[in-house]
Amino acid sequence: MSLLKDVRVAILATNGFEESELTEPRKALEKEGADVKIISIENDPIKGWKDGNWSEAIEVDARVDQISSKDFDALLLPGGVINPDLLRRETAAVDFVRSFFEEHKPVAAICHGPWMLAEAGVAKGRNLTSFFSIRTDMENAGANWTDEEVVIDQGLVTSRSPKDLPAFNKAMLEEFKEGKHAGQTA
Repeated sequence: MSLLKDVRVAILATNGFEESELTEPRKALEKEGADVKIISIENDPIKGWKDGNWSEAIEVDARVDQISSKDFDALLLPGGVINPDLLRRETAAVDFVRSFFEEHKPVAAICHGPWMLAEAGVAKGRNLTSFFSIRTDMENAGANWTDEEVVIDQGLVTSRSPKDLPAFNKAMLEEFKEGKHAGQTA
């Protein structure tokens, strides 16, 4: 039986996402039976970033201002420097992220993805990690930052970089399987 059968997962991303941080978790989720949708700030295909260059385009399933967190059970925020910086400028994207916390739904964010947690005002008091260069941003947002390959805190899963993907994917699958967490709050 599939671990995540009937679990609907949104991957919020735009141009400049770190390719492996979207594609590897997506494969892991789909392998376990999750229904995964790419949500973005535009309808056009989005391009990833790999080894310092643009990579292949990925089709977008829906624009963030056309859907709701109520359509999903969990959220994945891939990193890349460009991706979260563009997303955090869009009110609909920030509100979308915050709503998962208001509904106590699990969220997984890797690398620079936690920037969206700070922008949504949901990092305060949370234990998390991220790419080291945004540590100060996370601490300024009130998070308890640690340098570990994966940190799990009440349905919130965070990791530092693509090298942490095996641990990140394992923790993400487990938290998404568990579903809502009372301590996952905005």
